[in-house]
Formats: sequence, C-alpha cells, structure tokens
Amino acid sequence: MSTAFTPALEPFFKHPESLVESARIGWGTRIGAFARVLGGAQIGGGCTIDEHTLIEGHAVIGDRVTVKAGVQLWDGVTLEDDVFIGPNATFTNDPFPRSGPRQPGYAHTRVRAGASIGANATILPGLTIGARAMIGAGAVVTRDVPPRAIVVGNPAVVTGYVDDRGAHGGRRLRARESTGQPLGAELAGAAELAGGSKLMQLRRISDARGHLSFAELLPFPLARYFVIFGVPTREVRGEHAHRAMAEFLVCVHGSCSVRMFDGRSSDEVTLDRPDLGLHIPPMVWTTQYKYSPEAVLLVLASEAYRPEDYIRDLDEFLALANKG
Repeated sequence: MSTAFTPALEPFFKHPESLVESARIGWGTRIGAFARVLGGAQIGGGCTIDEHTLIEGHAVIGDRVTVKAGVQLWDGVTLEDDVFIGPNATFTNDPFPRSGPRQPGYAHTRVRAGASIGANATILPGLTIGARAMIGAGAVVTRDVPPRAIVVGNPAVVTGYVDDRGAHGGRRLRARESTGQPLGAELAGAAELAGGSKLMQLRRISDARGHLSFAELLPFPLARYFVIFGVPTREVRGEHAHRAMAEFLVCVHGSCSVRMFDGRSSDEVTLDRPDLGLHIPPMVWTTQYKYSPEAVLLVLASEAYRPEDYIRDLDEFLALANKG
C-alpha cells in the first residue's frame, strides 16, 4: 500500500448525515450515514465506509477497503488495500486501558492487503493480520496471524489456509488407514503435490512382534536430521521456504498437517503414520500445524543448517517464486 496520499480527482460521496472532518479521502469512496471521520484520517480510493462507523485521525485506510457498520478504527490502525472488515468487528489500541488521561502513545495494528475480518471479531492491540488471512466471525485474535491463514475461536487458532481463489487452500489429502498396501484411492493420482512435493508410501512389515517401516532410497543424500516434538496444538511451525535444501518428513508418532505453497497453488496433507513420507523440494513455502499433543515429526534434510538458505518473508518468497 502506498503511504503517499494523492488527493481525490473527483469528489467522494458522503451521506448528508455523516460528519467528515478529513480532506484526505480518495476518489470514488462512499461514506454512509452517521459515520464520523476525524481530521487527519487517511482513506484511499474506491472504499466503502458504512453507517455508524468511527475513524480516528491517525488511522490509515488503503484503496478498495470495505468497512461495515458499527466498526471503530482507532489511532494506530492501518488497513492495507482490499481489506474487508465485517460488521461490529472491534479493534483495540491500548493493552492496559484505564479511565483518565490519554496515554502518550498507542499500539499499532496492521491488517495486510486482502485480509478479511468477520463480524464481531476482536483484534487485540499491536498485532499484524497477514495478507489474505481470514478471521472468523466472533474470533478473539490475541497474536499475529500468518498470511493466508484461517483463524477461528477464542483465543483464535489457525484451522486452515486459503488459496488465491479465497477458498480453503488447495487439496486436503489424508491417507486411509493402511497396513502397508498402496495408497488409498482418494490419493490416486495425487502423489504429485504443489511445487513438486511428493507424498510417498513407505514399506511396512508387520507380524506378531509389531510393525517396522523403512525406506532404502531417499530422494537426496542425507546431510542431517532433526526431530520436532512437544508442540502445543495451537502453535504453527515452519512458515518458510528453502533456497536449496530439500526435506523428507515422517510423523513417527501422532499426527500433524503440512501445507505446501509454491506461489501459485497449494496442497495440504495429514501425516499420521510412520509409513507415510513427504518429500519437499527447495522453493516450496511450508507450514506445519494441527500437531496432536503426542506428535513426533522426523525431518531428514539434504544440507547442513545454513541461515541464509531460509526464506522467512512470504513477500520475498512470492517475488522469487514468480520471477520470470
């Protein structure tokens, strides 16, 4: 979103029953009845500001933003382009509010481009809602929300991700319970996933003494391994891509979900048995979540740890993935 304000080339519309004290409003914006916009507030072009809304003087709104009825945007709130705010959604900007003199400053909350916040959701102060994220109706958001994440509940937790069409992200695949036979019919033809990732059935031998699962040929020479365990169910891990390193994931106990995003399409798989492996090549944005309490995720890696191999900013990853 551009921070430089361009004055309207034509008058914006304001309802006669609204009170608009700011001149920093873009072309094509419509402001409904009983809305109040304080002096200094910045509103881009093509926005819809519904009835009974309040926008304070240090709030910033990008282009094509929709703010439904009953919303207050306090000082320190920034909405980037194409954001949707549902009716009666609540923003806060003071983590320790008291009646009395105003605080010398306020927390800054940013809703990144394309995100949507459902009706009656509450956003605690100082948070960032990631680009294209979806906040469910009535959710109470107490921490930053990853880009494209779907969060619901109180406190809000990640329950899924959206793709570029705004729907639940890509295919969600889950292998049927197996005793070592080929993958179930629901996975037939779906082993090739976003970014060239592959869901692979591993060998499994069972007898009266128990079960043994193994792989004799990995997709790459092994340089290291690490184990992820003891992850609280609400936590999200990963949220990065690798420039050169490939990984092979096996959930040896419990279960977790893994989302793969290549910049254009996404897929999600549930790893819930030790004879199911997931090969993730370089340049795939990977997120792990929905860990069961007892989950143990084994990760085999093609390279030693190098911080410079990690891409942790989604915007940077999208620029590299879609380059050329």
